[in-house]
Formats: sequence, structure tokens, C-alpha cells
Amino acid sequence: MKVYYPNNKLFKACSNTIEGNKRWGKAIADKVRLRITEFEAALSLEDISKLPPARCHELSNNRAGQLSVVLDGNMRLIFMPYHNPVPKQPSGGLDWSKVTEILVLEVIDYHG
Repeated sequence: MKVYYPNNKLFKACSNTIEGNKRWGKAIADKVRLRITEFEAALSLEDISKLPPARCHELSNNRAGQLSVVLDGNMRLIFMPYHNPVPKQPSGGLDWSKVTEILVLEVIDYHG
């Protein structure tokens, strides 16, 4: 998949060891880079859903349209499909097999 970022600051933190370590600490930064590598190696979002440690899932309420993968504890990498229009199944749900580009939005603990 192709991975995009809303700004250069987040791109640097996700792709550069020193910047990521400064922003989130080594453990989280390492997991961020691992997840980004998994995204880049996948053909579609459907491939990510098959990786149990990632626990990729769609969010709801004020985060509807966004998805999350687990980094560590409550820390999550939040992203969304980067398609216009977003690929949908006939039933209306997200068609994970057609999501081939994502926009990384943030790394956050939205539980606390």
C-alpha cells in the first residue's frame, strides 16, 4: 500500500529513528516503524487485518471513517483510507480489499 502523511513533521517522526524516539520514546517509535513497514508491504488493507498483533479495526463515533492498529498498551496508530471516494462494499461497509492507499493521521492513546 501507499502511505501518506498530512504533514512533514509526522512523516519524519514515523520514518526517522531519531525523530520518532524524541516524539514517542524508543518502544513506541519502533512499533510505529514496524506498522508502517507492514502497511507498505501489504497489497491492501485486507492484508493488515489478517495480522493478529496489529488488531486493525474501524473506529466509530467522533472517529468514524478512521481505523486503528495497536502499537503498545493503549497507544494506537490512527489512519484512514486515502481514496476519493472511499471503497465501499455493496452493504455500505468499508471494502478493505480495495483500500490500497492510507493517510496516517496520528499516534495517540485515545483511551485516556
